[in-house]
Order: sequence, then C-alpha cells, then structure tokens
Amino acid sequence: MSSAQKKPVTAPAAHINRITQCFERLRAQGRKALIPFITAGDPNPELTVPLMHAMVQAGADVIELGVPFSDPMADGPVIQRASERALKFHVSLRQVLGMVRDFRAQDTRTPVVLMGYLNPVEVMGYEHFARAAQEAGVDGVLTVDMPPEEAAPLVAALRAHGIAPIFLLAPTSTAERIAKAGALAQGYLYYVSLKGVTGAATLDVADVGRKLKDIRALTPLPLGVGFGIKDAQAAARIAQLADAVIAGSALVQKIEQLADAPDKIIPEICTLLSQIRHAMDGVTATTVQ
Repeated sequence: MSSAQKKPVTAPAAHINRITQCFERLRAQGRKALIPFITAGDPNPELTVPLMHAMVQAGADVIELGVPFSDPMADGPVIQRASERALKFHVSLRQVLGMVRDFRAQDTRTPVVLMGYLNPVEVMGYEHFARAAQEAGVDGVLTVDMPPEEAAPLVAALRAHGIAPIFLLAPTSTAERIAKAGALAQGYLYYVSLKGVTGAATLDVADVGRKLKDIRALTPLPLGVGFGIKDAQAAARIAQLADAVIAGSALVQKIEQLADAPDKIIPEICTLLSQIRHAMDGVTATTVQ
C-alpha cells in the first residue's frame, strides 16, 4: 500500500513531547542524543524508510531528514550532490512527508525533524504544510534559510500543530540573535560548529565549548552540535560538551560512495552509527555550565 493510500498518522496532542521526552530520557540516563542526517530519496526513494529504521536500531535518538532542494546554498558539495541524486527521482516535499508517514507505521517513538529550505514550504503554504506535517508524524522543522527575525508566521503555524520550530546558531551569532532564536525555538537548537558550508574543515572543540557556554547563558533549550563531526572520535569529544551530536556529511558521503551498491548502504551506515554511539556512550557525560 502506498503512502498516498494510507490513512494519515494523526499526531498526539502533546506531539512536540517526542523531542522533549527524548532529551529528558537521555539526560536521566546520563547520555547524549545522536542525531543522524540523511537526505530523503538519496540514493533512491525506496531506501529512505528502511534506512531510517536501521539508524534507530544502530543508536539514533532523533532523525533529521533532509528535504531535497535544487539550490541548497548552505550546504557543501557532499549534501548538494545528495539533493541532486534525490531530485533525479523527483522527490518532493509531499513525498518526504509520505516517507515520514510510512516510518510512523512502525515507529511512533523516534522524533523526526525535517531540515530544508523555505521555498517548498512557502509554495505549499505555512498552514497547509504544518497540518500535513503533523498528520504525517513530523516532530520538528528546521528551515536553514529562515532567520528568526522573519520566522514569526511560520513559527505560529508550526506551534499551532504541535511541531517544534528549530533554528541554527553559528559561531558568529550575536547574543541578540541567540536570544531571539531561543525564544522562538522548541525541541533543541542546532549549533553549527564551523564557519562555512556543511562538510567544511576542522573542528575546534575548545571553541565549541566556549560558544556553548555563552549560548546556555541565554537559553535553557538542549543544544545539538553539527558540522565537522566526521568520525566517532570527534563525536565523543562533542558529546562531552553538547546535549546532542548531529552527524550528517559523513553519513551522506558514505551513501554517495555506495550509491551504485545500494544493498551495502544500510550495513555500512549502521556500522558507522554504532561506532559513533559507542564512542559517545564511552565518554563521561559532562555539561558546560
């Protein structure tokens, strides 16, 4: 049965609590969240939902699902090419919502966050999108090109349907920008640990720690760190500082390498995620005060 034929998975009244409860549960366990990112439809649409389930089994706590877009200017070449591969199959925002709905048929616990650009959401309309996302089982939305200063209408639509608006923070974010994003956001905030596009250069863990301390002074929300986390060692170092480790480019690069051998993608991705999860759990959980 196709996703179009299935009945909508209506979100529970406390829909946003899937993200909140995830962080609360992990905090009680002294553990940090592992949030993998993949692009929906990469390398083909049939693989996305099975890969999502496999990532949960490998230790993922939240899944960030990228919505393919033709002009992903905030992303580096690796994730740009992932969008290109998905768009060869004409994967649209509506199809991505269908994938989430299919995922929810078996998994009603793992939070799913859509990450993408504003244009497809604007084309659908904020209210229509928010309602469709809620019915599909989406827990959070991060629009990378929507600054908090302009986000009030979208935030209102998302919150009305129990969906967490999530925002990016950068090394250059001012205290004013951090406070604004913190006031609008729910679920968690995504700290971009490097200047530049996704998949960029070297991770400065000490600098990340200093910046997270500044951010925590302005918001109580959990802080996830992404960009530059290319292996288990880097993930473990970030897990000592942040509430969540977000792994994207390393996974997408692995998918790209195996695009012509798709049967190998799930085992390889699960191996990498398991290594990251093990490394994260092996470090002493600490919180920047």
